Amino acid sequence: MTITTLNGVTLAYDDIAPPGGAQRTVLLLHGFASNRAEGWKRTGWYTAFERRGTRVIALDQRGHGESVKSHDPADYGRQNLAADALALLDHLGVGRCDVFGYSMGTRTAMQLALDAPDRVSNLVLGGVGGKLFDPPRPGAAEAMAQAMGTDDPETIENDFLKSFRHFADEQGEDRKALAASSAAVSPPLDRAALGRLPMPVLVVAGARDDLAGDPAELAAVFPYGKGKSLPGCDHFSAIPHGALKAAVLDFLDGIPDEDDFPPFE
Repeated sequence: MTITTLNGVTLAYDDIAPPGGAQRTVLLLHGFASNRAEGWKRTGWYTAFERRGTRVIALDQRGHGESVKSHDPADYGRQNLAADALALLDHLGVGRCDVFGYSMGTRTAMQLALDAPDRVSNLVLGGVGGKLFDPPRPGAAEAMAQAMGTDDPETIENDFLKSFRHFADEQGEDRKALAASSAAVSPPLDRAALGRLPMPVLVVAGARDDLAGDPAELAAVFPYGKGKSLPGCDHFSAIPHGALKAAVLDFLDGIPDEDDFPPFE
């Protein structure tokens, strides 16, 4: 683990090269209330990539893990998070790599791809789908901030918000920083600009992930997009699941999915 100052803020990250040298590099961007250790290391992604000769770069995004903890929502705009990730790639001398984001991390990943498409070989968007472009639910950001700020999580009536609060508590996260992060305002992602991205894109989510919606619907936005739904998985159970690892690694290795084959006649 290394902590350094990049893009004007303190960021913590891991940079792990497999024995014998790396064949490729992947940048991992975790979800809300998670961090690099919980989102990627504990769930087996570091090991999975190492076995394929892949260099793993994973950072704690602002407000999470061991990185800077601001309580000002203005510090958490999506463009700031993407600039942090690009600054880290510059710092490590990485010109081009695969980028894999999950949930909140997908928005950082898409912004990074929009800002610097020449730096992204393949783009993997996990835990999202067609609902990405739905209008924000009125009061949703305020409800999440309140859930993070309350002293007693048992007073949270919404089960989804309560699950995020318990997850944050389990990770020992700074709840005020998470509240500020959830209250950040970013401009809507530009659908037309996403539709001009030149790299292959995998959109993958659990079939039971009500937060995401249909991955194929979002994949259709990209010129080279592919959607994949994981049976039996929801938003939280997908990230450690072997089915997600198989889908992502096969995509990065260029192995066709069975859905890519024409029906047998």
